[in-house]
Amino acid sequence: MIEFERHILSNGLKVIVHYDDSTPMVTTNLLYDTGSRDEDPEATGFAHLFEHLMFEGSDNVPVFDTPVMLAGGENNAFTNNDITNYYITLPANNLEIALWLESDRMVGLDLSENRLMNQKSVVTEEFRQRYLNQPYGDLLLLLRPLAYKVHPYMWSAIGKDISHIEKACSDRVRQFYQKHYTPSGAILSIAGSSKPDDVFRMAEKWFGDLPSSEKIVRVLPQEPTQKERREITVYRDVPAAQLLMAFHTGGRESRDFYILDLLTDILSGCDSGRFPSLLVRKKELFSEADIYLSGEIDPGLVIFSGRLKNGTDIKKAEAAVMNELGRIATEAVTTAELDKARNRYESIRLLSYLSASNKAFNLAFHELLGDANGINTEIDRYMSVTAEEITDSSSRTFTPDNCNVVYYLPETK
Repeated sequence: MIEFERHILSNGLKVIVHYDDSTPMVTTNLLYDTGSRDEDPEATGFAHLFEHLMFEGSDNVPVFDTPVMLAGGENNAFTNNDITNYYITLPANNLEIALWLESDRMVGLDLSENRLMNQKSVVTEEFRQRYLNQPYGDLLLLLRPLAYKVHPYMWSAIGKDISHIEKACSDRVRQFYQKHYTPSGAILSIAGSSKPDDVFRMAEKWFGDLPSSEKIVRVLPQEPTQKERREITVYRDVPAAQLLMAFHTGGRESRDFYILDLLTDILSGCDSGRFPSLLVRKKELFSEADIYLSGEIDPGLVIFSGRLKNGTDIKKAEAAVMNELGRIATEAVTTAELDKARNRYESIRLLSYLSASNKAFNLAFHELLGDANGINTEIDRYMSVTAEEITDSSSRTFTPDNCNVVYYLPETK
Protein backbone atom coordinates (compact mmCIF):
# COMPACT_ATOMS: atom_id res chain seq x y z
CA MET A 1 0.00 0.00 0.00
CA ILE A 2 1.44 3.34 -1.07
CA GLU A 3 0.12 5.97 1.30
CA PHE A 4 -0.23 9.57 0.17
CA GLU A 5 -1.87 12.87 1.01
CA ARG A 6 -3.52 15.25 -1.42
CA HIS A 7 -3.96 19.02 -1.39
CA ILE A 8 -5.42 21.32 -4.06
CA LEU A 9 -4.27 24.93 -4.30
CA SER A 10 -6.76 27.70 -4.94
CA ASN A 11 -5.47 28.08 -8.51
CA GLY A 12 -6.30 24.44 -9.26
CA LEU A 13 -2.88 22.80 -8.93
CA LYS A 14 -3.19 19.32 -7.42
CA VAL A 15 -0.38 18.35 -5.04
CA ILE A 16 0.14 14.73 -3.98
CA VAL A 17 2.78 13.62 -1.46
CA HIS A 18 4.07 10.16 -0.60
CA TYR A 19 6.39 10.20 2.39
CA ASP A 20 9.17 7.59 2.34
CA ASP A 21 11.89 7.96 4.95
CA SER A 22 13.88 4.98 3.61
CA THR A 23 15.68 7.28 1.18
CA PRO A 24 17.43 10.64 1.63
CA MET A 25 16.24 11.65 -1.85
CA VAL A 26 13.01 13.11 -3.16
CA THR A 27 11.45 13.26 -6.63
CA THR A 28 9.19 16.03 -7.85
CA ASN A 29 7.02 14.95 -10.75
CA LEU A 30 5.06 17.60 -12.62
CA LEU A 31 2.57 16.08 -15.05
CA TYR A 32 0.87 18.39 -17.55
CA ASP A 33 -2.43 17.20 -18.92
CA THR A 34 -1.42 17.88 -22.51
CA GLY A 35 0.03 15.74 -25.25
CA SER A 36 -0.05 15.43 -29.00
CA ARG A 37 -3.81 14.73 -28.99
CA ASP A 38 -4.31 18.39 -27.98
CA GLU A 39 -2.58 19.78 -31.06
CA ASP A 40 -4.00 21.42 -34.14
CA PRO A 41 -3.87 18.89 -37.02
CA GLU A 42 -2.08 21.55 -39.07
CA ALA A 43 0.42 22.36 -36.31
CA THR A 44 1.54 19.10 -34.74
CA GLY A 45 4.61 18.32 -32.65
CA PHE A 46 4.09 21.28 -30.29
CA ALA A 47 3.76 19.17 -27.13
CA HIS A 48 7.09 17.51 -27.85
CA LEU A 49 8.64 20.84 -28.80
CA PHE A 50 7.72 22.16 -25.35
CA GLU A 51 9.40 19.20 -23.71
CA HIS A 52 12.59 20.74 -25.13
CA LEU A 53 11.70 24.40 -24.62
CA MET A 54 11.03 23.87 -20.91
CA PHE A 55 14.75 23.26 -20.38
CA GLU A 56 15.75 26.45 -22.18
CA GLY A 57 15.44 28.55 -19.03
CA SER A 58 13.62 31.73 -18.02
CA ASP A 59 14.44 35.34 -17.17
CA ASN A 60 15.25 34.20 -13.63
CA VAL A 61 17.07 30.97 -14.55
CA PRO A 62 18.96 31.32 -17.87
CA VAL A 63 20.12 27.68 -17.83
CA PHE A 64 17.67 25.30 -16.17
CA ASP A 65 20.09 22.42 -15.60
CA THR A 66 22.67 24.46 -13.69
CA PRO A 67 20.79 24.91 -10.36
CA VAL A 68 19.57 21.30 -10.56
CA MET A 69 23.13 20.00 -10.81
CA LEU A 70 24.39 22.38 -8.11
CA ALA A 71 21.67 20.96 -5.83
CA GLY A 72 22.95 17.43 -6.47
CA GLY A 73 20.02 16.50 -8.67
CA GLU A 74 19.13 15.20 -12.10
CA ASN A 75 16.10 15.88 -14.26
CA ASN A 76 14.39 14.78 -17.43
CA ALA A 77 11.05 14.69 -19.23
CA PHE A 78 8.98 12.78 -21.76
CA THR A 79 6.00 13.42 -24.01
CA ASN A 80 3.40 11.08 -25.44
CA ASN A 81 -0.02 11.35 -27.04
CA ASP A 82 -1.71 12.18 -23.71
CA ILE A 83 0.70 13.92 -21.36
CA THR A 84 3.96 15.82 -20.96
CA ASN A 85 5.86 14.86 -17.81
CA TYR A 86 8.81 16.53 -16.04
CA TYR A 87 10.71 15.20 -13.04
CA ILE A 88 13.60 16.18 -10.81
CA THR A 89 15.33 13.88 -8.31
CA LEU A 90 17.59 15.47 -5.71
CA PRO A 91 18.48 15.34 -1.99
CA ALA A 92 15.37 15.93 0.11
CA ASN A 93 16.88 18.97 1.86
CA ASN A 94 17.00 20.68 -1.56
CA LEU A 95 13.35 20.03 -2.45
CA GLU A 96 12.50 23.73 -2.38
CA ILE A 97 14.96 24.37 -5.21
CA ALA A 98 13.05 21.93 -7.43
CA LEU A 99 9.70 23.54 -6.57
CA TRP A 100 11.08 27.01 -7.27
CA LEU A 101 12.41 25.88 -10.65
CA GLU A 102 9.16 24.21 -11.67
CA SER A 103 7.01 27.16 -10.63
CA ASP A 104 9.33 29.55 -12.44
CA ARG A 105 9.14 27.79 -15.78
CA MET A 106 5.40 27.15 -15.48
CA VAL A 107 4.75 30.86 -16.07
CA GLY A 108 8.07 32.51 -16.92
CA LEU A 109 9.53 30.39 -19.72
CA ASP A 110 11.86 32.23 -22.08
CA LEU A 111 10.20 31.95 -25.50
CA SER A 112 12.45 34.40 -27.28
CA GLU A 113 12.91 33.91 -31.00
CA ASN A 114 16.52 32.81 -30.54
CA ARG A 115 15.66 30.04 -28.05
CA LEU A 116 12.70 28.94 -30.15
CA MET A 117 14.89 28.65 -33.24
CA ASN A 118 17.46 26.62 -31.32
CA GLN A 119 14.93 24.05 -30.16
CA LYS A 120 13.09 23.91 -33.47
CA SER A 121 16.43 22.92 -34.97
CA VAL A 122 16.99 20.27 -32.29
CA VAL A 123 13.50 18.77 -32.70
CA THR A 124 13.57 18.70 -36.49
CA GLU A 125 16.97 17.02 -36.40
CA GLU A 126 15.55 14.44 -33.96
CA PHE A 127 12.63 13.90 -36.36
CA ARG A 128 15.06 13.21 -39.20
CA GLN A 129 17.50 11.04 -37.29
CA ARG A 130 15.07 8.91 -35.28
CA TYR A 131 12.07 8.68 -37.59
CA LEU A 132 12.95 9.53 -41.19
CA ASN A 133 16.56 8.41 -41.66
CA GLN A 134 16.74 5.47 -39.26
CA PRO A 135 15.84 1.99 -40.54
CA TYR A 136 12.27 1.11 -39.48
CA GLY A 137 11.98 4.54 -37.82
CA ASP A 138 8.81 5.54 -39.66
CA LEU A 139 6.78 2.41 -38.86
CA LEU A 140 4.44 4.12 -36.40
CA LEU A 141 4.28 7.22 -38.59
CA LEU A 142 2.74 4.91 -41.21
CA LEU A 143 0.57 2.87 -38.86
CA ARG A 144 -1.20 5.63 -36.96
CA PRO A 145 -2.89 7.40 -39.91
CA LEU A 146 -3.88 3.97 -41.22
CA ALA A 147 -5.56 2.96 -37.96
CA TYR A 148 -7.06 6.36 -37.03
CA LYS A 149 -9.16 8.45 -39.39
CA VAL A 150 -10.54 11.20 -37.11
CA HIS A 151 -8.97 10.93 -33.65
CA PRO A 152 -5.70 12.89 -33.11
CA TYR A 153 -3.94 9.65 -32.21
CA MET A 154 -3.48 9.52 -36.00
CA TRP A 155 -0.12 11.23 -35.51
CA SER A 156 2.77 10.38 -33.19
CA ALA A 157 4.06 12.66 -30.44
CA ILE A 158 6.92 13.76 -32.69
CA GLY A 159 4.31 15.23 -35.04
CA LYS A 160 2.57 14.50 -38.33
CA ASP A 161 5.01 16.32 -40.59
CA ILE A 162 8.44 17.81 -39.96
CA SER A 163 7.34 21.03 -41.66
CA HIS A 164 4.91 21.77 -38.80
CA ILE A 165 7.82 22.42 -36.44
CA GLU A 166 9.94 24.11 -39.08
CA LYS A 167 7.13 26.63 -39.65
CA ALA A 168 6.13 27.05 -35.98
CA CYS A 169 5.92 30.76 -35.23
CA SER A 170 6.44 32.38 -31.86
CA ASP A 171 2.80 33.51 -31.59
CA ARG A 172 1.38 29.98 -31.98
CA VAL A 173 4.02 28.56 -29.65
CA ARG A 174 3.19 31.14 -26.98
CA GLN A 175 -0.54 30.45 -27.35
CA PHE A 176 0.07 26.72 -26.79
CA TYR A 177 2.14 27.49 -23.68
CA GLN A 178 -0.42 29.87 -22.17
CA LYS A 179 -3.26 27.46 -22.83
CA HIS A 180 -1.75 24.23 -21.53
CA TYR A 181 0.96 25.18 -19.01
CA THR A 182 -1.26 26.31 -16.15
CA PRO A 183 -1.73 25.23 -12.52
CA SER A 184 -5.19 23.81 -13.24
CA GLY A 185 -3.76 21.71 -16.07
CA ALA A 186 -1.02 20.15 -13.95
CA ILE A 187 -0.51 17.59 -11.18
CA LEU A 188 2.49 17.89 -8.88
CA SER A 189 3.46 14.71 -7.06
CA ILE A 190 6.35 14.31 -4.64
CA ALA A 191 7.75 11.04 -3.35
CA GLY A 192 10.63 10.61 -0.93
CA SER A 193 11.90 11.90 2.38
CA SER A 194 9.77 15.04 2.66
CA LYS A 195 6.75 15.20 4.95
CA PRO A 196 3.38 16.20 3.47
CA ASP A 197 2.87 19.31 5.63
CA ASP A 198 6.29 20.65 4.64
CA VAL A 199 5.65 19.97 0.97
CA PHE A 200 2.20 21.61 1.03
CA ARG A 201 3.69 24.68 2.70
CA MET A 202 6.41 24.96 0.06
CA ALA A 203 3.92 24.31 -2.76
CA GLU A 204 1.75 27.17 -1.50
CA LYS A 205 4.82 29.40 -1.32
CA TRP A 206 6.02 28.75 -4.87
CA PHE A 207 2.83 27.91 -6.78
CA GLY A 208 0.05 29.50 -4.75
CA ASP A 209 0.38 32.97 -6.33
CA LEU A 210 0.47 31.73 -9.91
CA PRO A 211 -2.58 32.89 -11.87
CA SER A 212 -5.48 30.50 -12.09
CA SER A 213 -7.33 29.58 -15.25
CA GLU A 214 -10.24 27.37 -16.15
CA LYS A 215 -9.32 23.74 -16.72
CA ILE A 216 -9.64 22.89 -20.39
CA VAL A 217 -12.60 20.69 -21.25
CA ARG A 218 -11.28 18.34 -23.89
CA VAL A 219 -13.66 17.54 -26.76
CA LEU A 220 -12.03 15.20 -29.26
CA PRO A 221 -13.58 13.42 -32.22
CA GLN A 222 -14.46 9.83 -31.40
CA GLU A 223 -12.92 7.26 -33.71
CA PRO A 224 -15.69 5.33 -35.47
CA THR A 225 -15.76 1.54 -35.33
CA GLN A 226 -13.52 0.09 -38.00
CA LYS A 227 -15.53 -2.11 -40.36
CA GLU A 228 -12.98 -3.32 -42.91
CA ARG A 229 -9.37 -4.41 -43.09
CA ARG A 230 -6.82 -1.73 -44.02
CA GLU A 231 -3.46 -2.43 -45.58
CA ILE A 232 -0.50 -0.54 -47.00
CA THR A 233 2.79 -1.70 -48.50
CA VAL A 234 5.98 0.38 -48.45
CA TYR A 235 9.52 -0.30 -49.60
CA ARG A 236 12.52 0.92 -47.64
CA ASP A 237 16.28 0.47 -47.50
CA VAL A 238 16.19 -2.15 -44.72
CA PRO A 239 17.82 -5.59 -44.37
CA ALA A 240 14.63 -7.53 -43.59
CA ALA A 241 10.88 -7.17 -43.94
CA GLN A 242 8.77 -6.04 -41.00
CA LEU A 243 5.11 -6.90 -40.40
CA LEU A 244 3.05 -4.47 -38.33
CA MET A 245 -0.56 -5.20 -37.36
CA ALA A 246 -2.85 -3.10 -35.16
CA PHE A 247 -6.28 -3.79 -33.67
CA HIS A 248 -8.50 -1.20 -31.98
CA THR A 249 -9.33 -1.77 -28.32
CA GLY A 250 -10.58 0.12 -25.27
CA GLY A 251 -8.97 3.02 -23.43
CA ARG A 252 -6.67 2.98 -20.41
CA GLU A 253 -9.51 2.61 -17.91
CA SER A 254 -11.48 -0.02 -19.83
CA ARG A 255 -11.70 -3.61 -18.68
CA ASP A 256 -10.27 -4.75 -22.02
CA PHE A 257 -7.04 -2.86 -21.28
CA TYR A 258 -6.23 -5.05 -18.26
CA ILE A 259 -7.38 -8.24 -19.97
CA LEU A 260 -5.32 -7.65 -23.10
CA ASP A 261 -2.32 -6.38 -21.16
CA LEU A 262 -2.09 -9.76 -19.44
CA LEU A 263 -2.72 -11.53 -22.75
CA THR A 264 0.13 -9.71 -24.50
CA ASP A 265 2.40 -10.83 -21.67
CA ILE A 266 1.30 -14.43 -22.23
CA LEU A 267 2.01 -14.08 -25.94
CA SER A 268 5.36 -12.28 -25.87
CA GLY A 269 6.19 -11.03 -22.38
CA CYS A 270 9.16 -13.37 -22.01
CA ASP A 271 11.26 -15.77 -24.06
CA SER A 272 8.93 -18.67 -23.25
CA GLY A 273 5.87 -16.76 -24.47
CA ARG A 274 3.77 -18.18 -27.28
CA PHE A 275 5.05 -15.93 -30.05
CA PRO A 276 8.79 -16.45 -29.42
CA SER A 277 8.18 -20.18 -28.99
CA LEU A 278 5.90 -20.75 -31.97
CA LEU A 279 6.51 -18.00 -34.51
CA VAL A 280 10.25 -17.54 -33.96
CA ARG A 281 11.70 -20.87 -32.90
CA LYS A 282 9.24 -23.54 -34.05
CA LYS A 283 7.87 -22.15 -37.32
CA GLU A 284 10.94 -19.95 -38.00
CA LEU A 285 8.87 -17.23 -39.67
CA PHE A 286 10.24 -14.33 -37.63
CA SER A 287 13.57 -13.44 -36.10
CA GLU A 288 11.63 -11.51 -33.43
CA ALA A 289 7.93 -11.15 -32.65
CA ASP A 290 6.26 -8.89 -30.13
CA ILE A 291 2.74 -7.76 -29.25
CA TYR A 292 1.85 -4.92 -26.91
CA LEU A 293 -0.74 -2.28 -26.03
CA SER A 294 -0.20 1.29 -27.18
CA GLY A 295 -1.48 2.33 -23.74
CA GLU A 296 -3.23 5.64 -24.48
CA ILE A 297 -5.93 7.09 -22.25
CA ASP A 298 -8.50 7.16 -25.05
CA PRO A 299 -9.27 3.92 -26.96
CA GLY A 300 -5.96 2.62 -28.26
CA LEU A 301 -4.39 -0.23 -30.17
CA VAL A 302 -3.02 -3.72 -29.70
CA ILE A 303 0.07 -3.77 -31.91
CA PHE A 304 1.90 -6.81 -33.29
CA SER A 305 5.40 -6.17 -34.62
CA GLY A 306 7.55 -8.86 -36.19
CA ARG A 307 10.83 -8.88 -38.11
CA LEU A 308 10.69 -11.60 -40.77
CA LYS A 309 13.41 -14.12 -41.41
CA ASN A 310 14.89 -13.74 -44.88
CA GLY A 311 12.88 -15.59 -47.48
CA THR A 312 9.66 -15.71 -45.48
CA ASP A 313 6.54 -14.73 -47.39
CA ILE A 314 4.95 -11.84 -45.49
CA LYS A 315 1.39 -12.97 -46.20
CA LYS A 316 2.21 -16.43 -44.85
CA ALA A 317 3.65 -14.78 -41.75
CA GLU A 318 0.54 -12.64 -41.31
CA ALA A 319 -1.68 -15.71 -41.64
CA ALA A 320 0.32 -17.46 -38.91
CA VAL A 321 -0.12 -14.48 -36.55
CA MET A 322 -3.86 -14.34 -37.22
CA ASN A 323 -4.09 -18.09 -36.66
CA GLU A 324 -2.49 -17.79 -33.23
CA LEU A 325 -4.68 -14.83 -32.29
CA GLY A 326 -7.72 -16.76 -33.49
CA ARG A 327 -6.70 -19.69 -31.32
CA ILE A 328 -6.71 -17.41 -28.28
CA ALA A 329 -10.27 -16.41 -29.19
CA THR A 330 -11.46 -20.04 -29.23
CA GLU A 331 -9.21 -21.89 -26.78
CA ALA A 332 -8.79 -20.68 -23.21
CA VAL A 333 -5.28 -19.86 -22.03
CA THR A 334 -3.99 -22.33 -19.47
CA THR A 335 -4.07 -21.72 -15.74
CA ALA A 336 -0.27 -21.87 -15.69
CA GLU A 337 0.01 -19.18 -18.38
CA LEU A 338 -2.41 -16.86 -16.62
CA ASP A 339 -0.79 -17.35 -13.22
CA LYS A 340 2.63 -16.67 -14.73
CA ALA A 341 1.41 -13.42 -16.33
CA ARG A 342 -0.20 -12.27 -13.06
CA ASN A 343 2.96 -13.07 -11.10
CA ARG A 344 5.14 -11.24 -13.62
CA TYR A 345 2.92 -8.17 -13.40
CA GLU A 346 2.99 -8.20 -9.59
CA SER A 347 6.76 -8.65 -9.35
CA ILE A 348 7.50 -5.94 -11.93
CA ARG A 349 5.10 -3.58 -10.16
CA LEU A 350 6.64 -4.19 -6.74
CA LEU A 351 10.18 -3.75 -8.07
CA SER A 352 9.25 -0.51 -9.83
CA TYR A 353 7.99 0.96 -6.57
CA LEU A 354 11.44 0.68 -5.03
CA SER A 355 12.04 3.86 -7.00
CA ALA A 356 10.67 7.14 -5.64
CA SER A 357 10.48 8.55 -9.16
CA ASN A 358 8.26 5.68 -10.33
CA LYS A 359 5.94 6.18 -7.37
CA ALA A 360 5.79 9.92 -7.97
CA PHE A 361 4.90 9.50 -11.64
CA ASN A 362 2.32 6.79 -11.07
CA LEU A 363 0.57 8.78 -8.35
CA ALA A 364 0.27 11.71 -10.74
CA PHE A 365 -0.86 9.55 -13.65
CA HIS A 366 -3.54 7.77 -11.64
CA GLU A 367 -4.74 11.14 -10.35
CA LEU A 368 -5.08 12.21 -13.97
CA LEU A 369 -7.12 9.08 -14.65
CA GLY A 370 -9.42 10.00 -11.78
CA ASP A 371 -7.90 9.00 -8.44
CA ALA A 372 -4.30 8.66 -7.27
CA ASN A 373 -5.39 5.67 -5.19
CA GLY A 374 -5.51 3.73 -8.42
CA ILE A 375 -1.83 3.07 -7.75
CA ASN A 376 -3.03 0.73 -4.99
CA THR A 377 -6.23 -0.69 -6.51
CA GLU A 378 -5.04 -1.38 -10.06
CA ILE A 379 -3.42 -4.64 -9.01
CA ASP A 380 -6.87 -6.06 -8.22
CA ARG A 381 -7.96 -5.39 -11.79
CA TYR A 382 -5.10 -7.46 -13.11
CA MET A 383 -5.41 -10.26 -10.58
CA SER A 384 -9.13 -10.67 -11.27
CA VAL A 385 -8.71 -11.26 -15.01
CA THR A 386 -10.02 -14.70 -15.99
CA ALA A 387 -9.28 -17.02 -18.89
CA GLU A 388 -12.89 -16.62 -20.04
CA GLU A 389 -12.46 -12.84 -20.20
CA ILE A 390 -9.33 -13.26 -22.31
CA THR A 391 -11.20 -15.49 -24.76
CA ASP A 392 -14.12 -13.07 -24.99
CA SER A 393 -11.98 -9.96 -25.41
CA SER A 394 -9.81 -11.68 -28.02
CA SER A 395 -12.82 -12.79 -30.05
CA ARG A 396 -14.02 -9.16 -30.19
CA THR A 397 -10.60 -7.62 -30.85
CA PHE A 398 -8.67 -9.87 -33.23
CA THR A 399 -11.03 -9.85 -36.18
CA PRO A 400 -10.11 -9.23 -39.84
CA ASP A 401 -12.37 -6.17 -40.01
CA ASN A 402 -10.57 -4.60 -37.04
CA CYS A 403 -7.10 -5.14 -38.48
CA ASN A 404 -4.63 -2.57 -39.87
CA VAL A 405 -1.57 -3.99 -41.62
CA VAL A 406 1.71 -2.45 -42.74
CA TYR A 407 3.89 -4.52 -45.06
CA TYR A 408 7.34 -2.96 -44.66
CA LEU A 409 9.52 -4.53 -47.35
CA PRO A 410 13.17 -4.21 -48.40
CA GLU A 411 13.78 -2.32 -51.61
CA THR A 412 14.74 -4.48 -54.55
CA LYS A 413 18.39 -3.82 -55.39
